Amino acid sequence: MKKRKTIWRLVAKSLGEKASKCDKEADKIAFIRLAITLQILVTNFFIVFGVVKTHIIPQKPMQYTIYK
Repeated sequence: MKKRKTIWRLVAKSLGEKASKCDKEADKIAFIRLAITLQILVTNFFIVFGVVKTHIIPQKPMQYTIYK
């Protein structure tokens, strides 16, 4: 339990200064900041993945068959 509190304290401090004097309110705000940060990281991952997939990894050209 103590290790979890230590990790949460470090995460909360890394997100910025304490937003409130009340610990419960400050924890809620830190959780919201963490959720926003994780959402940004996931979004950026998919953007970079799409760029790598379409521009860096070679793809086979599509073969078209024309029927008469």
